[in-house]
Amino acid sequence: MMRRAQASGPGRQVSSYEAASAAGISLWRRIADELEQSIGNGGFEPGSRMPGEIEMAARFGVNRHTVRRAIAALAQRGLVRAERGSGTFVEPKRISYPIRQRTRFSEIVGGAGRAAGGRLIAGVVEAADPEIAARLKLKAGTSVVRLEIIRQADRVPISAVTSWLAAARFPGAARAYGSSQSMTRMLAHFGVRDYVRKSTHISAAIADAADAARLKLTLGRPILVVESVDVDGDGCPVLTTRSRFAADRLEFVIES
Repeated sequence: MMRRAQASGPGRQVSSYEAASAAGISLWRRIADELEQSIGNGGFEPGSRMPGEIEMAARFGVNRHTVRRAIAALAQRGLVRAERGSGTFVEPKRISYPIRQRTRFSEIVGGAGRAAGGRLIAGVVEAADPEIAARLKLKAGTSVVRLEIIRQADRVPISAVTSWLAAARFPGAARAYGSSQSMTRMLAHFGVRDYVRKSTHISAAIADAADAARLKLTLGRPILVVESVDVDGDGCPVLTTRSRFAADRLEFVIES
């Protein structure tokens, strides 16, 4: 809401935000706090597009630079995200993401009342480096399929995923994933009806340029990195994955 206060100069009207600035309170911080309160009270729905800079500047009686600083502060708090060319959007509430023996993205996101999506960015066959080979119990240099995937909830990117599978066992894995948009259905296509998590390692990192672009994050924002190995019913590794999650869009729950 915009409030006005009479200034000392003749005929000059200033906003209460300018008056607050004179009292030593930053304009942008006051605006950011009020917008945060509006988001918390449901004034802006999760996923909705916020008004543009010009409209907000008029609403609060300030300049666009001040509005930009306020929006940047909200982004740092994990409340909004800026999409180049589209505007600023209210972030959905964090998804509770269980790490369990059977961790399935679609089931978790669907269980949270969101629409799960997966999009294949790239699929290539390459030689496994020693680390990936060890996870899959292969010899270093063995051919593996590398899949680059973006996973979304209500079309909002949640994770950037890199998965590796043995090329000999899963020929055409990229094509199969591209048509099914599901890791579970892709594995079932090759006869793997069930698989379970063997190991999970979680660490924190800072988004690099590639992950920031894929996750629509500001460069330098924190991400959670999950390194995992999944095995079939015989205990044979079927895939190993490195997932980078937008840290302010979900929370991990470790289930025993």
